[in-house]
Amino acid sequence: MEAERDAILAAFRPVVDGIAATFGPVCEVVLHDYRRPEQSVVALSGAVTGRSVGGAMSQIGLRMVARGDEAADELNYVTRTDTGKLVKSSTMLLRDSSGAVFGALCVNVDVGAVSEVHTLLGALAGTGAVSAEPPVTTFGDDIDSVVDVMLDAHRHQSWALLDRAGRLDLFRSLDERGVFAVRRAIEQVAGRLGISRASAYSYLSQSRKQPGTGSGDGVRDGGGAGVRDGVGEGARDRARDAARDWANEGGHS
Repeated sequence: MEAERDAILAAFRPVVDGIAATFGPVCEVVLHDYRRPEQSVVALSGAVTGRSVGGAMSQIGLRMVARGDEAADELNYVTRTDTGKLVKSSTMLLRDSSGAVFGALCVNVDVGAVSEVHTLLGALAGTGAVSAEPPVTTFGDDIDSVVDVMLDAHRHQSWALLDRAGRLDLFRSLDERGVFAVRRAIEQVAGRLGISRASAYSYLSQSRKQPGTGSGDGVRDGGGAGVRDGVGEGARDRARDAARDWANEGGHS
């Protein structure tokens, strides 16, 4: 199965250059291997988000990993980079012959200039409308910075003021967004919240055993039905494996 996935990725490498060449300098095409979230970028052409081969996936990719085989393509969505650049993107998932998600082909188009012209024409015509501000997405080669941004989204929630249900919901929300698909993420989360690794592992485990109250589409209970041997289940297994390692080492945090 791994050989098949490698072959599919190899077949898409020339497609990356072809699409980017067709649309010119405003277009960036990225080929992701979700089996390694920390270095998922295996091919890239163009320079819209400033990433390079060997770089990490964004929050969007982590969300796909969290959804596992239940994930679906996301087409023509608009986001904004952390430098303020307006980008229209499409994320098209790669699946092996069993249907398991293992990667994605992403197309990013810099629409900032087009948007400015549209706004100007609208203002001149008196029909300009204020559009909703697109969400900010962190594109970078360092996965830790991506996780930090996702944690910052919850900074309005003081850990000390949350009750048990609120704390479980926080861990569930982070899990649904794919945070724990990343190695060392449990330590990173524990450090940011000011709790021990042991407590973080415990809250994560409990959050997966209880029905969710949030609106995310993540798969509950450590992978759940519908997730085969794809990357979603494997990513979730990392946190469970780390918890077992911690227990075997004597439970020191």
